[in-house]
Order: sequence, then structure tokens, then C-alpha cells
Amino acid sequence: MNRIILVLLLTGLYLGVTAQATFRKPLVAQIKTPQAQCVECKDKIEKFMKYEEGVAKVVVDIRKKITTITFLGDRTNIENLKTALANLGFDADDVTANEATYKRLPLCCKREADGGGPPKKQ
Repeated sequence: MNRIILVLLLTGLYLGVTAQATFRKPLVAQIKTPQAQCVECKDKIEKFMKYEEGVAKVVVDIRKKITTITFLGDRTNIENLKTALANLGFDADDVTANEATYKRLPLCCKREADGGGPPKKQ
């Protein structure tokens, strides 16, 4: 009888620990993306980043030029997310954009020093 109670207790403890590890809270990272200045940039980042492993949600604020990414910490990390943004052609915090993909971005998504920027109001 004692063995049955002990086995049930250990099984319950094991299931509790595994369930807790399985349902971890997602992490949230805010990454400065200074080139995200128009709707086209916003759409490009959101569509691309949702296919990155571990990414649950992506929101780009083009006014503040910040990309907020909700992700699972056991599948990816913030450095991988910054690298993915750089591979897309956008500067991400301290990671510089990949030059080959940067050159293919629309003019509005390029750095202001390169003639880019948001559409001008007339």
C-alpha cells in the first residue's frame, strides 16, 4: 500500500514539473529598427519574422521605430532575432543590416543617409 502511494506521489510530482516546463511564459523583446518607417517596412518585417523558429508574435511600431517580438526562450534568443532582422536588410539595435539584402529594400525602407525615409508630405 505504501509503495502505491509513493508511486502515485512521484508520478504526480513528475507530471507537475514537466507541465511547468512545457508551459513556460513567452519572452518579449523590443528591438530598435530605425529603418522601419513605413507600412511596407512594417509588413515586410512582420511577415518574415513570423516564420522564425520560436516567434509567437511580431508588432512593428513605425512611429517609435521599435519592433516588439514575443518569442519562446527555449527555441530562440534575442541575438538570433536581431540577426534575422539584419538578414532581412534592417538594422536591429547594434547589429548592422546585411548589405546584399539592404540594397534590395524599397527606397522608403532604406536609411535616410542613403536617400530613404518615410514618404514626404506635400
